[in-house]
Amino acid sequence: MANFFPKWTNQLPWKVVICLGVLTLSIAAAVTYYFTPKFTRVGYQPTQPVPFSHALHVDQLGMDCRTCHSFVEVASHSNVPSVQTCMSCHTQIKPDSPKLAPVRAAWNGGKMDGPPVNWVRIHRLPDYVYFNHAAHVNRGVSCYSCHGNVNTMEVVYQHEPQSMSWCLDCHRQPENALRPPSEVFNLNWKATSAHEQYQLGSRFKAEWGVNPPTDCGGCHR
Repeated sequence: MANFFPKWTNQLPWKVVICLGVLTLSIAAAVTYYFTPKFTRVGYQPTQPVPFSHALHVDQLGMDCRTCHSFVEVASHSNVPSVQTCMSCHTQIKPDSPKLAPVRAAWNGGKMDGPPVNWVRIHRLPDYVYFNHAAHVNRGVSCYSCHGNVNTMEVVYQHEPQSMSWCLDCHRQPENALRPPSEVFNLNWKATSAHEQYQLGSRFKAEWGVNPPTDCGGCHR
């Protein structure tokens, strides 16, 4: 009796297995590469309950980061400004602006017992990651390194992936990020060239004894 299927079909099962294997590996590679903070977090720009413009307050009015983020030099976490901080200016400046209604409600005439402003967190590290703001800004790492030009943002968004590999790039070569202490909160400061940045960064690294950890225990405690 003649064969029902042609001879070439004998190779079909192997070809199907190979194709499925290639497809599986391709999907795994795509997920591994694209499902990372570089693609899933960078550009994240949620709508906040109060439309606060950093471009207006910092770039145009010249306010310092520490005016609102007052604990960044002494605390491990950079604080979200309290409504008291906001109202220290806005009791006099645009006190009746409808945009500030949630702030006024929380402030409640100075009693501070109103409903809190539910800010949406943008820069969120996993719970198993230890990060100390004070340790970085007190050793020449600017807000710009992690947050970009926040001073020109109308609406804040995540500028960097803040992934483990991204952090390690800086920890392995901190001289590329270190700047004069006087310029840490000046987000417009830049070295005149890559060579000058390397020279300055290398000098600060040596003078301050900067030796960022690159082992697991440095950030996963």
